[in-house]
Amino acid sequence: MRSVLQGLARAARPPLHHLSPAQARAAYEAGAGVLELPRAPMARVQNLQIPARDGSPLPARLYAPSSAAGLPLLLYLHGGGFTVGSLDTHEVLCRELARLTGCLVLALDYRLAPEHRFPTAHDDAWDALQWLALQAPALGADPARLAVGGDSAGGTLSAYCALMARDAGLPLALQLLFYPGTTPYQDTAAHARYGQGLILEAAGIDWFFDNYLPTRAQREDWRFAPLLAAEHEGLAPAWIGLAECDPLADDGILYADCLRAARVPVALEIYAGVTHEFIKMGRILPEARQAHADAAQALRQAFSLE
Repeated sequence: MRSVLQGLARAARPPLHHLSPAQARAAYEAGAGVLELPRAPMARVQNLQIPARDGSPLPARLYAPSSAAGLPLLLYLHGGGFTVGSLDTHEVLCRELARLTGCLVLALDYRLAPEHRFPTAHDDAWDALQWLALQAPALGADPARLAVGGDSAGGTLSAYCALMARDAGLPLALQLLFYPGTTPYQDTAAHARYGQGLILEAAGIDWFFDNYLPTRAQREDWRFAPLLAAEHEGLAPAWIGLAECDPLADDGILYADCLRAARVPVALEIYAGVTHEFIKMGRILPEARQAHADAAQALRQAFSLE
């Protein structure tokens, strides 16, 4: 991990928050695959469009590790601070989860800020999950075995979708959360300890969130800060994977504690010595490969694939 940080320092590229949103997206796309594993082969890769509530078509990509029918399905929501990230930036990760789990993975290209502010990404994610529940058989999936997951901002969206699914009576097998944001403000000890020099910095977090949520009231909306939801009882079981050296580490720990207090089954893994974004560094970090395997094992158990 230290060598990764040293390499980034030598490259001397401007941080994303010093760029325009369009420039930041291009820079994130350009660097997304540098430390990734090779792309796992899939039996089927299918580009789709999912209708949002306002009629907008949302690009999506389905990864099928085999041609078997009735496979369980994971909706995956990428990270990127609601501002950057795409189907392409998280393709390797989605392929790995499909390969290791043996389930279908559907990645969603939800709309990004600042062009689309809160709650657009949340609405897009929930619209996609409801659509998948109805369209699962047509995709070769088992509608009785659905899960939602994501990293960083995508983890926040996944936690939100799990709350909405509970209230709508839509059963989920698992919520898979890689270092999710769950609190309204960046005021935990982890934010103070790891907010400088470790991939995700305090200024970058402020920039991301200011793009998506310009007002204080929006920051305190439970949809953005799922720790503030009125009730957590009855939620889908959670697997939470965190990086030790991450400003968002305490967000994940607090959410795990909250869910456990509400008697929701939780598995929490904290990967030592790594930073935010580590799950996309599988070529160089064994912790990334271990996190992929742990997440896949949790999905296999939740989907009764063991």
